[in-house]
Amino acid sequence: MPSQTAASIEIRREDRQVIVVPAGDWVIQSIAQVYSEIERIESEFDAGTVVLDLGQMARIDTSGAFLLGRTVHQCATPTAAWHFRGDHPTARRLIEEILERAIDCEPDPPVERYGFVRAFERVGAGLEAFVEDTIETFGFFGRTLTTAGSLVLRPHRFRLTPTIYVMEEAGVNALPIIAVLTFFIGAVVAFMGANLLGNLGFSVYTVELVGYAVLREFGVLIMAIMLAGRSDSAFTAAIGSMKMQQEIDAMRVLGLDPYEALVIPRVVACVLMAPLLTFGAMMAGLFGGMMVSWATLDISPGFFIARMNDAIDWSHFWVGMSKAPVFGLIIAVIGCKQGMQVGGDVESLGRRVTASVVQSIFMVIVVDAVFAMVYLELGI
Repeated sequence: MPSQTAASIEIRREDRQVIVVPAGDWVIQSIAQVYSEIERIESEFDAGTVVLDLGQMARIDTSGAFLLGRTVHQCATPTAAWHFRGDHPTARRLIEEILERAIDCEPDPPVERYGFVRAFERVGAGLEAFVEDTIETFGFFGRTLTTAGSLVLRPHRFRLTPTIYVMEEAGVNALPIIAVLTFFIGAVVAFMGANLLGNLGFSVYTVELVGYAVLREFGVLIMAIMLAGRSDSAFTAAIGSMKMQQEIDAMRVLGLDPYEALVIPRVVACVLMAPLLTFGAMMAGLFGGMMVSWATLDISPGFFIARMNDAIDWSHFWVGMSKAPVFGLIIAVIGCKQGMQVGGDVESLGRRVTASVVQSIFMVIVVDAVFAMVYLELGI
């Protein structure tokens, strides 16, 4: 690396002009000592009289060009030819580039607004952000579908090992906590049914209540909420940390598609594991309801199973199972999309992880309501 010459500046007058003669290396490492001189020139001399003599300069970078440009910046024509003299290979061109891109923006005047106006502003900004995020999510989903289609045509590019790893982490390892939660949900439903229906003399219908609630709604819903809270946040954090460390950019440089390597394995794993987790949640919920019915209503497990088999149609089981892969797809897409949008700081990662969980749970509940209305119209 060549040795540096300290930056210096000389000021002299010629008729009505102020000649500024910079010398040495005007680079970021050496310009600090002439900063006060530049400020003095700005304050004492009219920018329309300043001429820069660049003949004695050595090296210059954008920092030095910006500092020298300040001496003529307030002039009406800062890039006029008469502002410059002397020969230098790059200094004048660099100073002119800096001056052309320097924009003085006056701060917006403060606007006094009443409380309800500010409230409407926040609502409007929130709606705008929601619409933009929805459009981006659909765009991400479309990109995921096209990538999946290309993998169907080229199956040798599908990454089986990462997919199985995600299936284990997001699926198998999540089964215990999902089973425990749905066990208590089924127990609570049975306990409420035993109290309410017992007062009416229909306590035996607790079996139907538990069966309908767990098979149609609670099993798949608790599975989706836990998958969103446990696995979706992990997807966003993992992809987001790679984005922060520029590993995704490195993958693109190496010719690897991040959607093939990171998104598709997680989407496939969630779509495949969601029905299995839902089945486990259903079994745990029914078991919890059966235990409470046995303890509070003296309904034996054999009678509970036999009544469920007689009174509850298999269609209720398939209603719950049909929602599972859809919920798994929604959760995986939102989690990966939020991870891809992480910026370069930890605060951005935290915001995206929070948004991933909230949006996933919100969309799961909305889509579940749509399923309920569709099945109601179909009479299923």
